[in-house]
Amino acid sequence: MESFRGLARSPGMAHKLFSPITFGAHEAPNRVTVAGLTRQRAGEDGLPTELHERYYSQRASFGLVVTEGSFVDFSSRSFPGQTGIANDEQQAAWQRVADAVHDKGGLLSIQIMHGGRVSAPEIQRGAPTVAPSPHSDGVKFHDWDGSSKEAPTPKELNVDEIAEIVETFRRGARRAVDAGIDFVEVHGANGYLLHQFLAPSANHRTDDYGGTPEKRARLVLEVVDAVADEIGDERTGVRLAPQFPVQALDESDDSDAAATYRAVGEGLSRRDLAYVSLSSPSLRAAGVAAVRDAVRERGIPVLANASAATEPTSLEDAESFLDEGLGDAVAVGRLTISNPDLPIRWERGLDLTEPDQATFYGGGAHGYTDYPFHDDPEPYRP
Repeated sequence: MESFRGLARSPGMAHKLFSPITFGAHEAPNRVTVAGLTRQRAGEDGLPTELHERYYSQRASFGLVVTEGSFVDFSSRSFPGQTGIANDEQQAAWQRVADAVHDKGGLLSIQIMHGGRVSAPEIQRGAPTVAPSPHSDGVKFHDWDGSSKEAPTPKELNVDEIAEIVETFRRGARRAVDAGIDFVEVHGANGYLLHQFLAPSANHRTDDYGGTPEKRARLVLEVVDAVADEIGDERTGVRLAPQFPVQALDESDDSDAAATYRAVGEGLSRRDLAYVSLSSPSLRAAGVAAVRDAVRERGIPVLANASAATEPTSLEDAESFLDEGLGDAVAVGRLTISNPDLPIRWERGLDLTEPDQATFYGGGAHGYTDYPFHDDPEPYRP
């Protein structure tokens, strides 16, 4: 695939995008971070492999490398090829990934998650799918054969089951830190379980976990509290996607979204978290602004990501996010797939490699670890 310059620019005066930033107890060399991206390269056992070691360590020049969403229990797995952090074998495998990233001077954050209704028993080793309320709303899941199917009606979680899910996040976070990973990012976005609790379209409860914006915010805050209590505020991050219409969620009511995410932001701002990552089609949306304003008052760094954009985040986009106060750092998706040294290319105004969408999900090394660095003589060949 040919290189292109459309998303780079000529080098000039250094922008603050390339200046250091502090996440928790660590100083990152720049403000360009790898967003957590689904790549589906694990087997049924959920083990990271040598491919994962190579992939993540190749991106060590980023200020922070965030992994794909990893399940904290097999009952929380959302899709085939997903990595886990749920047992000793997975923990040992992630230790090798962390060592590989650290050997190249990088910082690593593991994103931990529960799929909720975006799954099926055959993905979760027979466990039923669960959700805040027993409604699938036509959500699809991907089966082992690669086909997309309608998800079954989920079981409504009771309060004891909710408490156990909180514990699985806590245990997953402990395993991650014991594996030498620098940060744990709680995945409260992209239509998965914690996001389902936040969204009024998916959460029809009338108990302590639903019915008002503050009650819908309760679970994500309980999970963040459990993780931070276990591993420390300075190692804990969270990913949110306010008003991102994904996986059949609807948060289009601005006043409700503002109230819900204000409650989330106020809860998060009680702690000195490492960072909060915000992903939304509009980084000025009411829900995004509510979280950002609350956590900024505490001095928590905000990572900005324009999700579902038609074009990949460009250098100009990234710089504008910082210039306009929409974030303190940027979380970049597609271009990190095809440019393992993107911060260097952006800072020097070098050509970029276009991502090969056919290899985004599943497969092996091709389209995963064989993209060239800027000084490699051979181009990527789809």
